[in-house]
Amino acid sequence: MSQIISITALASISPLGNNPKTIWENYLSGKPCFTQLFLDHKNTVVAALDNESRESVQDLKNADIKYKSLDKTVLYAMAASRKAIQNAGWNDIDNFGINIGSSRGATELFEKHHIEYLATGKAQTLASPTTTLGNISSWVAHDLQSTGPEISHSITCSTALHAMLNGVAWLRSGMASKFLVGGSEAPLTDFTIAQMRALKIYSNSDEEFPCRALDFDKKQNTLILGEGAAVCCLEIGKKDNALAYIENIGYATEILEHNISISAEAICFQKSMKMALENTKLSEVDAIVMHAPGTKAGDLTEYKAIQKVFSTTDLPSVSAQGDLPMLTTNKWKIGHTFGTSGMLSIEMAILMMQHQQFIGVPFAEVQKPRKQIRKVLVNAVGFGGNAVSVLLSI
Repeated sequence: MSQIISITALASISPLGNNPKTIWENYLSGKPCFTQLFLDHKNTVVAALDNESRESVQDLKNADIKYKSLDKTVLYAMAASRKAIQNAGWNDIDNFGINIGSSRGATELFEKHHIEYLATGKAQTLASPTTTLGNISSWVAHDLQSTGPEISHSITCSTALHAMLNGVAWLRSGMASKFLVGGSEAPLTDFTIAQMRALKIYSNSDEEFPCRALDFDKKQNTLILGEGAAVCCLEIGKKDNALAYIENIGYATEILEHNISISAEAICFQKSMKMALENTKLSEVDAIVMHAPGTKAGDLTEYKAIQKVFSTTDLPSVSAQGDLPMLTTNKWKIGHTFGTSGMLSIEMAILMMQHQQFIGVPFAEVQKPRKQIRKVLVNAVGFGGNAVSVLLSI
């Protein structure tokens, strides 16, 4: 078995709040964290940061004149990263690496600069340096005064978990002993919402639960966008202060038929889950935090992949569909945060293990509860069929 990696801290800034107590209370409330914004020329349901989180980001922006021109994606990542390394007990003399990515990057600032260019024919001086994708990790490194490698990337909606894969690889190779990994996203803009509407996947529902993630009988797509950042501190080996351990990781890429396709039984997820579970009895997996974005095809294909993987004789009293782990997702509650979503799923998994309480989906089918939650599998996938699965334990 590959060497275990400790998650010694995790911090986020999202519609759920920005501290573990508030985040857990919001999960227990059973209500979605959605608001209405006027986007794409109409009122649109989104999952925006809570007031306390917005104020903390504004304070950070005002604290340094250099930060005033930065995009929200960078500011969100900086806010989460400060908390994470503080919680982990890291300091500026620690030689830790940073890998924080984003699906869309400097979404709001890029759209603002492009609109100005179309109107005037000129671009502002800082338009390029403040919208480049590498902007996120390099500014976080500046803010934390770190001396290790700085990496940014975009692998669509599995970006944060690919950052985790990369951090694990650096640690297991011996090239680093500590790595800060995660994702940041601020996609609540007119053009981004318009793109989702063009794909016909954005929710038009005005129901109590407008994002019907894990509702396999839904008749229409119900994706809703959210914003936020989430990062975690990784250290090689089993640490006494670990929140959870990364037991194994898996990844795979789908063979595409078109730009956003995924096979009927999500072959990429089957491969990534099998890789992550290759040293684990399937009966030991207590829960799966699914990617499940609230789209008809996305939710159902991932569910079929889980059925395929877990329908084996390794499980006691296996049925035709398999005695599945408890299945959940957080997108019915906070929407789809694109590149951040995988790390927010990691956060949910860790909280469930810490509190020994499963957070299900209110409108989904009631599942047979497990006696304990010791191992949780977390999935993410993005456009391009880049799937990641991470097996966590406590």
